[in-house]
Amino acid sequence: QVQLVESGGDLVQPGGSLRLSCAASGSIFSMNVMGWYRQAPGKQRELVASMTSGGSTNYAYSVKGRFSISRDNAKNTVYLQMNSLKPEDTAVYFCNGQRGPYTYWGQGTQVTVSS
Repeated sequence: QVQLVESGGDLVQPGGSLRLSCAASGSIFSMNVMGWYRQAPGKQRELVASMTSGGSTNYAYSVKGRFSISRDNAKNTVYLQMNSLKPEDTAVYFCNGQRGPYTYWGQGTQVTVSS
């Protein structure tokens, strides 16, 4: 069983930056895919960014060029660097890990972009 714990969410002004962290209780090296999803009030959860074990990345169109996903296997941690934040980025951000048929979720961290 792998537990994922997100941190780094905060209230930030438009144009600001945040870095989210996702710490895993077990090794993320064996994860096929690690990713970040978000869910805004009244909306479905959506993929923000993901990274395969081979290093391939995928981003939602709305965050391309502004967000960057990275992983540190030695620290069992995945990061989401978010720059040029917009009010529409406001959501609860969830860390996700996939290993074979299994999917793991964190509890989420709130990101609010507002002046």
